[in-house]
Amino acid sequence: MIQNIHPTAEVDPRAIVDPSAVIGAGVKVGPWTIIGAGVEVGDDCDIRSHVVLKGPTKLGKKNTIYQFSTVGDDTPDLKYQGEPTELIIGDENIIREGVTIHRGTVQDLGKTVIGNKNLLMAYVHVGHDSVIGNNCILVNNASLAGHVIVGDWVILSGFTLVHQFCHIGAHSFAGFGCAISKDVPAYITVSGTPAEAKTINSEGLKRRGFSPECIAAIRRSYKVIYRQNNTVEQALAALAPIIKDFPEVQLLADSLKQSQRGIVR
Repeated sequence: MIQNIHPTAEVDPRAIVDPSAVIGAGVKVGPWTIIGAGVEVGDDCDIRSHVVLKGPTKLGKKNTIYQFSTVGDDTPDLKYQGEPTELIIGDENIIREGVTIHRGTVQDLGKTVIGNKNLLMAYVHVGHDSVIGNNCILVNNASLAGHVIVGDWVILSGFTLVHQFCHIGAHSFAGFGCAISKDVPAYITVSGTPAEAKTINSEGLKRRGFSPECIAAIRRSYKVIYRQNNTVEQALAALAPIIKDFPEVQLLADSLKQSQRGIVR
């Protein structure tokens, strides 16, 4: 018996688990799954059949990974030369069929990070050194190139493609088949190829308990940025009085300040 498997874990005898892997309490591992060296699986995770987990990778608690997913493999980025990098995944994530998630590179973060309570639907790809926050939904075939930062509560619809080094602001929404090559500010809905800003994600904000007054303030802020021919610097100055009454708008202002690729227009 492998000493690193908790006695309450249920590992199918047809699975292959490296002796160095750590399997927590209440974990289920399905048949024909391979768990490699340097992998830590937190308590109450459900690893279905035909999953490949490679390390160094650390999974938190109560994650579910469906069949044919490859999680924690090294990146195909040509600058990667086998250096020790890692993948860190938080708690209560759902990773559906055929998802691929790569570890980082030493030239950037050295790790790929996924937060808590995210849903990655079938065939999603998360590239090296990407960071995904909490409560995000990546719909089927959405793909993040390397070095992508995704804020909390983001929804990327099916077949959305995100260029490397882009930042996707919290509470934003990308429509079906978007090609995103610039930063998406917080709260913004984008669509098209290339992606263009259309409005604010008002429906998402309603669902998350934002007040009507706050949503109206965010809508006014959107108009300051996108409807008044302001530069980013001019828009930030115009947002200051709105932020005094509605601090939530600060998140939008911060995403403008932090943009290095320029924002979608």
